[in-house]
Amino acid sequence: MFRVLAVFATAWGIAFSAQAQTYPNKVVRLVVPFAPGGSSEIIARTLAHRLSENLGQQFIVENKPGGGGNIAMQEVARAEPDGYTLMLGHVGSLAMNPPMFANNPAMKKPPYDANKDFIPVSLVAVVPNIFVVNAGVPAKDLKEFVALARAKPGTINYGSAGNGSAGHLAFEYLKMVTGIDIVHVPYKGTGPMLTDLIAGQTQATSAGTPPLMPHVKSGKLRAIAVGTPQRIAALPDVGTVAQQGYPGFETSQWYGIIVPAKTPDGIVKKLADEIAKATKSAEVTERFRIDGTIAVGSTPSEFAEFILKEQARWGEVVRKSGVKVE
Repeated sequence: MFRVLAVFATAWGIAFSAQAQTYPNKVVRLVVPFAPGGSSEIIARTLAHRLSENLGQQFIVENKPGGGGNIAMQEVARAEPDGYTLMLGHVGSLAMNPPMFANNPAMKKPPYDANKDFIPVSLVAVVPNIFVVNAGVPAKDLKEFVALARAKPGTINYGSAGNGSAGHLAFEYLKMVTGIDIVHVPYKGTGPMLTDLIAGQTQATSAGTPPLMPHVKSGKLRAIAVGTPQRIAALPDVGTVAQQGYPGFETSQWYGIIVPAKTPDGIVKKLADEIAKATKSAEVTERFRIDGTIAVGSTPSEFAEFILKEQARWGEVVRKSGVKVE
């Protein structure tokens, strides 16, 4: 019996190895759980282009917004675990959504289990969150914005890419520590949210640097604070939230590739190796640097450990702030 099992295990390993060697031999889908126009699409398309070049097979990006990322997560969780359907995992869908849904007993649980239905492949990028206001808002920094909000409670509107999005939670976190009363306006994606913010229909937002920096540089938006512990090179004159009176405050977005559970180990490893190679390329590093994004590239085990730490951190923020998915 042991001999049979050993032979079977060897054959199984050889099959996995052969499968990984020939992978990919057809088009690979990279599903993005948000509408076009945000950090997620910029990161996904930059990575997909580099992987297509390196592996000689097309990696196509498909935007599938809705449900705070739940629609896309459910679809990929149910996809064939063969390496041809990838998911751009995000701090929201992997670390924020589960505790937010748990915070509201009336809501159904997310239609996926972030830890059981997927295999982490590689952390691709970390994106600093920044807080910005419309250029017409009379606040040059966070202290002035907080003072303005306290003087006119309930009159300032901030937009987000959607209810339960990373930007939503980041601003609710800021509201919690500053004690200000401002109104959340959810949109179906970063693109439409930015359109209204630039037009003055809303007054503020928090999001990753890639979609915001062009408008900050043009003067249409003004950065008032950075969510990371240290200032960022793209905005050297903008203080962090912690530096402006709220020690310990930290919020950033991150993105990584995950695949359906039961995807063969050989394919997972090959993908991780190729992603690490891509994120270290001059093309990807420079494209990310322009928008203040930090290219990473990690092993599957490193990404898995990172996700667990983020789940613990954001779970605590959700519990303290009382944020709910309505």
